[in-house]
Amino acid sequence: MNILLSLSRAIDWINEQIGRVIMWLVLAAVLISATNAIVRKTLSTSSNAWLEIQWYLFAAVFMLGVGYVLLHNAHVRIDFIASRFSKRTNAFIDILGLVVFIIPLSLILINLSWPLFVNAWHSGEMSQNAGGLVRWPVYFLIPAGFAILLAQAVSELIKRIAFLTGHRSEPFSHIERKSETERLAEELAQEAQAHDPLAAKTQS
Repeated sequence: MNILLSLSRAIDWINEQIGRVIMWLVLAAVLISATNAIVRKTLSTSSNAWLEIQWYLFAAVFMLGVGYVLLHNAHVRIDFIASRFSKRTNAFIDILGLVVFIIPLSLILINLSWPLFVNAWHSGEMSQNAGGLVRWPVYFLIPAGFAILLAQAVSELIKRIAFLTGHRSEPFSHIERKSETERLAEELAQEAQAHDPLAAKTQS
């Protein structure tokens, strides 16, 4: 388990670094988008290449950032339901979701998207728009993004198993600050437990 936890920490570190790079990609996308809009409105001209760079950056933020989001436990959850369960129960649910959904889906989409990238690479496929960009970089984002998600899913699976077996005190590496919705969900769950002693025993 110590070896697996070391692997998990390595994957977490890589996705943390990717997340920091993506923050700059967001800034670049915003600046390019604003510049494109200003040039179009003031000079009545535009560049397909710069418009496509903006789209490529947008795609990169979403595809390469999925592992960072999973690492920080910032993905969408049904807060009201999750807050009613113990950490152990949520860990079991996470393991089920990782094994049944995320890992198989990532493997399937890597397998399907890799030939798309290879074909674009070998053919030198270009955008159909005049002055547009070569297509293979944006196609590459698909298998790359799902490979990153797959790696982080493996890391999260290791952490959940380690938590359940007593090798970790927490199932997550990062616990995001609770949102208003999450706090409200916890308050409602606590009120429900106060009126339902059986639920309180189940939660403990």
